[in-house]
Amino acid sequence: MTDSMAAGLAARPRLLDRYRAFLPVTDATPPLTLGEGATPLVRAERLGAAIGAPNLYLKVEGQNPTGSFKDRGMVMAVAKAVEAGARAIVCASTGNTSASAAAYGAAAGLEVIVILPRGQIALGKLLQALVAGARVVAIDGNFDQALTIVRALAEQDDHPVTLVNSVNPFRLDGQRTAAFEICDDLGRAPDILAIPVGNAGNISAYWAGFRAYADAGRISATPRMWGFQAAGAAPIVHGRRVERPETVATAIRIGDPASWDKAVAARQESGGRIEAVTDDQILAAYRDLARYEGVFCEPASAASVAGVRTLAAAGALDPDATVVAVLTGHGLKDPRTAEAQVPGVIDAAPSVGAVAVALGWS
Repeated sequence: MTDSMAAGLAARPRLLDRYRAFLPVTDATPPLTLGEGATPLVRAERLGAAIGAPNLYLKVEGQNPTGSFKDRGMVMAVAKAVEAGARAIVCASTGNTSASAAAYGAAAGLEVIVILPRGQIALGKLLQALVAGARVVAIDGNFDQALTIVRALAEQDDHPVTLVNSVNPFRLDGQRTAAFEICDDLGRAPDILAIPVGNAGNISAYWAGFRAYADAGRISATPRMWGFQAAGAAPIVHGRRVERPETVATAIRIGDPASWDKAVAARQESGGRIEAVTDDQILAAYRDLARYEGVFCEPASAASVAGVRTLAAAGALDPDATVVAVLTGHGLKDPRTAEAQVPGVIDAAPSVGAVAVALGWS
């Protein structure tokens, strides 16, 4: 390795090294990385002005290696699995977990098994898992049933596998690092952290991260946690399990979140809220994120912005508040939804005049 290469790597340390003091990393933990973390915190001035949140920032987690926030937790979970001698990992997934587990499992030389609900996974995510060599089993059921199955598989002695869903505590340890990065970039904690809620591990992880930074004296205050579920998959909002969750936001199409209690605790301890937003509100925010800020996220990600817009319109948002909305995954995860939201390509003959006519210039 040349001196310039070494300097470049030192300037962008591995996520598990950068926040080693806050993570369960030991000398025996392998230095696994695909370049996760250090995602952009984007000031969204145009979008913020449009939705009534002038001090809006976007934490663009789609810039992680497999295109979602899952990589932060997966690198920690897989590294600890390897440290413990695991040879295989298993997960249930609505898509992003499978893509991340497959990639990090491949990098670590592990067998990866994915159980997912048939026909309910966005194409981009499914292809990521398959290309990375995961063994994918589709069931005629929903995510909650898939999670029940993988939990049972992980308890069997004849085929030992490590479960890497967010019920694995190392997953949430890794996901806390996004909260650390936000505070480091802002120089403080935001007043409000807005985030989509599906299986509810991420809102729990962020809150744990903010509290850890506060306990260490890195920040003087913690944010209010605003979580947003899709209206067709809002068990925490309604206080009961949703047997058949439905929403265009496939990543949060979950009817019985594994981290339900932790999410409720994050809401209560932070003085926050967990609300529901409709698919129409999610898709409006999804389109506006791209058109106002050039940020292409998957539909579930836009639930955070949809929620901020709704509460701002209801007068529940102090316009001076600094708000960070977490965008959990990249838009290319779900190309079919994107295709349905945009106008078609304009056809024209190969001449300046024809193109001008097509553009309405003459």
